[in-house]
Amino acid sequence: MANYGANGYIDFSKLWTILDRKGYNKQWLKNNGIHSNTVAKLTKNENVTCEVICNLCKLLNCQPGDIMEYKNNLST
Repeated sequence: MANYGANGYIDFSKLWTILDRKGYNKQWLKNNGIHSNTVAKLTKNENVTCEVICNLCKLLNCQPGDIMEYKNNLST
């Protein structure tokens, strides 16, 4: 098994952009069923489940690529 992050990571910067564009914030996510620990993980680009990604996409009426992006460790 590879070390976490050895193959890159998922960046959730797009999530914060789409939330801002729609006039929402982290508290809105929490008020709509995304646990505060999960919001903290998203903020730090940590692992979340596919179920969380599905819930976010349903809430925001978007596709996964609209809220996240793969970054390799060589990206700056």
